[in-house]
Amino acid sequence: MSTLANSLFGVIENRISPVAARLSSQRHVVAIKDGFIASMPFLIVGSFMLLFSHPPFSENSQWAFAKWWLGIVRQYNDQLMMPYNMTMGIMAVFITSAIAYNLAQSYKLNGLMAALLSLMTFLVVAAPQKDGALSVASLGGEGIFTAILISLYCTEIMHLLTKYNIGFKLPEQVPPKIRQSFDLLIPILVIFLTLYPLNLLMESHFGLLLPQAIMSLFAPILSAADSLPAVLIAVLLCHLLWFAGIHGAAIVGGLLQAFWLANLGINQEALNAGQEVTKVFVEPFWQFFITVGGSGATMGLVILYLRSKSAHLRSIGRLGLVPGMFNINEPIIFGSPVVMNPLLFIPFVTTPLINAVIAWTATRTDLINHAISLAPWTTPGPIGAAWSTGWDWRAVVLVAFLIGLSALIYYPFFKMYERQLLQQEAEMADGMVLAEETK
Repeated sequence: MSTLANSLFGVIENRISPVAARLSSQRHVVAIKDGFIASMPFLIVGSFMLLFSHPPFSENSQWAFAKWWLGIVRQYNDQLMMPYNMTMGIMAVFITSAIAYNLAQSYKLNGLMAALLSLMTFLVVAAPQKDGALSVASLGGEGIFTAILISLYCTEIMHLLTKYNIGFKLPEQVPPKIRQSFDLLIPILVIFLTLYPLNLLMESHFGLLLPQAIMSLFAPILSAADSLPAVLIAVLLCHLLWFAGIHGAAIVGGLLQAFWLANLGINQEALNAGQEVTKVFVEPFWQFFITVGGSGATMGLVILYLRSKSAHLRSIGRLGLVPGMFNINEPIIFGSPVVMNPLLFIPFVTTPLINAVIAWTATRTDLINHAISLAPWTTPGPIGAAWSTGWDWRAVVLVAFLIGLSALIYYPFFKMYERQLLQQEAEMADGMVLAEETK
């Protein structure tokens, strides 16, 4: 067993960790991750307003509060949905600009100019004008993958032209702002000579805009990503990276953000249309069910630490309790430590995997609602679970059950680690007594 564990740790440290470290610092991956992060405040507000516009009550409810809420929604539905339409409804617009800005910054280019160029390009291919109006059908979840590709394409064009010093040469006397605006003329020309004709070709021959064509290409991947095996693979990879001391949630979460938001957009569109909500694997599912308390689902471990006989674990439990309630568990991961700790490896990896299976089954069998709203990841688990599932009280019960289950899974490993620390603390105490006696 020891040989097997050493071999596994060797593979994690020597094979997986270097690749993950390079991936986490790769400029395009970082730009995409930071672009999604920058867009989150808009998406959270939009999700909340969508939730408010769909009360968790039956239309026939006789409860006075429910009747009042339902009446407000019926009377002012358009006004209540406006914040959603201008945030989640056009999320790809924010994502396009944010990714381009961050990638341009990494190249030491003008981030604002890159964001504007990408925004224009995205609107050209995703929202062509017809009958005096712009179509918004591809500006939401359907346009996410197009937003990523366009922001990278436009910024790389700017970088290539800058690298080879291609552009209009204006005298130094010209103000910098004007010179910067002229720097976009050639990139804009490139866009209208490449992507715009391609979009027209797709529309005339296939009746599809570029975002719709790209979404159809990603549809099999999106469908495969919303499956239990895909969830388990993502969870396993995340926690193997964490165990090696690399922020697995940042890496895996960054790669999954596009799929999470696309799935969330599909759920919200279905909710608005009165159709069945089907997608399971969205960010709230990960944050509030799989990793409640932080990566490794360590809230149960915190509870065990609080009653530990080991002074070290008790202090770590007290230190990690409040952050853990808000899904921040670095004090536990690095203070225990969990990182590269053979005694805690098995529960750290298996607990979120078991949580994923239970929560997936509960969602698929309609024991709890599907997630339809985006809550801040720092929202306490039970509250975040209820918020994201449309105030479903059953989600709160499930989170409480998962926390208790995590404590049971961690318990035998915690006791082994506790015995080891108690022995070390006793030896340290004996050494201090001996040192005092020899003075």
